[in-house]
Amino acid sequence: MRDGFRNDRGVKPEIRLHELGAGPRSRLLVVLDGPEYQRQMRLLGLLRRFVERGEIRPHRVALVVPENRMETYSASARFAHTLVETLADLKGKPVGVGSSLGGLALLHAHRLEPSSFAGLFLQSGSYFRRRSDPQESRFGRFGRIDRFVGTVLRGVDEPRPVPTTLTCALDEENYVNNAAVARALAEQGYPVEFHAARGGHDWPTWRRALELHLPALLRRAWR
Repeated sequence: MRDGFRNDRGVKPEIRLHELGAGPRSRLLVVLDGPEYQRQMRLLGLLRRFVERGEIRPHRVALVVPENRMETYSASARFAHTLVETLADLKGKPVGVGSSLGGLALLHAHRLEPSSFAGLFLQSGSYFRRRSDPQESRFGRFGRIDRFVGTVLRGVDEPRPVPTTLTCALDEENYVNNAAVARALAEQGYPVEFHAARGGHDWPTWRRALELHLPALLRRAWR
């Protein structure tokens, strides 16, 4: 485990690091809300089974512990930079996994630091927009999220496309936004897969999607 420490950009996130199988240390899976993924999904056991069955290669898992999640995961530039700095210390080819605000935060970090991730697995991302999400407008960082998502949809920056998988349940309020982001990334040259199925904005739905689609993304990103 790494202890967080302050620098001129903010507090580096606490990370709990695990190794799954022997092999090169270059492959790194970064999971925002990592302890919650482990508690809700038994994520490490699931990943270990993937390795044992030969579906994915041995790798390290960095479980990121959230701190003030509503602030840091809401398109915060400070968090994005400090996350990337922390991952640089760990070396390797990081692939990010995150759900809801965690998915948004990973996409934001990648767009600010385009060389930071080798792949993205984004589940039910909270890509709020004023037109489609008025019910979320009381969220304190709604405007910041809306502005960032607008830059993605318009392609105003110069992204470095990486293999990206988005999953979202058909019954979720934010299905339309996830589909729009997937479409925009594909138009910008990302190798995108977008998977939708019945379910909700919940852990059982995210686990099913991860079981079905994460191994394929990791094989693409860790070639």
